[in-house]
Amino acid sequence: MCDKWWNVKTSSYANNAFNPIRQIVDNLQITPHPEKPLIALSIGDPTVFGNLKPAKEITDAVVTAIQSGKFNGYAPSTGYVEAREAVARYCSVPGVAELEAKDIVLCSGCSCALDLCITALCSPGQNILVPRPGFPIYKTLAEGLSISTKHYDLLPEKNWEADLVMLEDMIDENTAAIVVNNPSNPCGSVFSTQHQRDILQVASRNKVPIIADEIYEHFVFEGLEYQPMASLTEEVPVLSCSGLTKRFLVPGWRMGWISIYDRGNVFDKVRHALQSLSQRIIGSNTIVQGALPTILVSTPKSFFSDTISQIQSNAKMSYNLLKEVPGLRPVMPQGAMYMMVGVDMAGFQHFSSDLEFVETMIREESVFCLPGKCFDYHNYVRLVLTVPGEQLREACTRIASFCSRHYRAATTASITNNDVVVYKQLSNGQASPEMNNGSFLGMKGDDSLDANGHEGPQDTMSFAKVPVIEKGSLVSEIEAE
Repeated sequence: MCDKWWNVKTSSYANNAFNPIRQIVDNLQITPHPEKPLIALSIGDPTVFGNLKPAKEITDAVVTAIQSGKFNGYAPSTGYVEAREAVARYCSVPGVAELEAKDIVLCSGCSCALDLCITALCSPGQNILVPRPGFPIYKTLAEGLSISTKHYDLLPEKNWEADLVMLEDMIDENTAAIVVNNPSNPCGSVFSTQHQRDILQVASRNKVPIIADEIYEHFVFEGLEYQPMASLTEEVPVLSCSGLTKRFLVPGWRMGWISIYDRGNVFDKVRHALQSLSQRIIGSNTIVQGALPTILVSTPKSFFSDTISQIQSNAKMSYNLLKEVPGLRPVMPQGAMYMMVGVDMAGFQHFSSDLEFVETMIREESVFCLPGKCFDYHNYVRLVLTVPGEQLREACTRIASFCSRHYRAATTASITNNDVVVYKQLSNGQASPEMNNGSFLGMKGDDSLDANGHEGPQDTMSFAKVPVIEKGSLVSEIEAE
């Protein structure tokens, strides 16, 4: 007779690993209004609504790679030389920061690239500095390895620039790296060249390397310029993480990379560490590797500009609509796919937190935004701007309706629970809230009210047809790189 019992334990690594967004969303009461199709402004996958598709040249390159029969086997753990050479050319800044194949590690998506960088640079007990608000996977990856995260704030009043004094104050003898995300998820901000130089000066003074999360590289709005961080320094070593995910609209293909910028040969041991760590998963998708040289040179510039144009148009529309809504403070983005909107919680006294604000908006208006808590930044919500324009317009209309019912600032104390916003169509195709002596006009459902509160004809916007999205998708597709 055996006296032993099964007692299979989980590892400390698994016990320490968690995803803050999944943890928060799993506990949200996602119960949409039964008569209003759900509009999910929460999903970070740009392909989920079907309006943004990869260019034909991108998909054709994969078909050619498959049909060649050359990419069905294992590749070197850091990737095929030809693919790494293509990425090196793509990421090089001629005459400033030039790369070779040996400077590239291909990974299974940008998240894998971040994982390898954090694991290569940091040991248990050390810390990394991460932006707040910021992409939560930095914390997920670090704390699973018993590496702590310390936050430096991004300042909304300065278009989400980093608080440089706080950044430097956070550095101690255990700081192994500074994570810089530019352009930003969740803020949609794009750092100026000078601000990036200011961050690099902090890193230089304290001899701390940079992990640059640049998955939204070149994804900047008209009139702005993207500058790779490593191109602005000859001293600070930078590990830049990027990939095909966002700019090329193929997140499911899981093709990311690390670019090693190291003019001072500070990263000699780090190169070896990345090589060793890459052997844990035996490299990234070989078929996409085979297509990579073609994708990086053959994708038309018009594809990128058209995609950005759609996102920028959505950003302008959303900002112009929401900036007029009582209790909301949108921050106009400069790139990427997101916009942060401040919520004056003091005026929404019925809600104890941005979480409750989001839950109630789902229940009443079937609009789902991620609460700021997901990004460690309370009293904000994040909107995704990749939604088709008409759906996004309707979502903003519903958000405005929700806020006008619930907001109770001193200057709007006369607004009653029945008051909501009516949007009037403008000649330029956008919409603005109609005001009456400083108060918003109202409507409920499809019934419009005139200035005296009576039903009457108004030039209001009709609801767009919105596809139903399963709750599972809201969780599984929320955040990835």
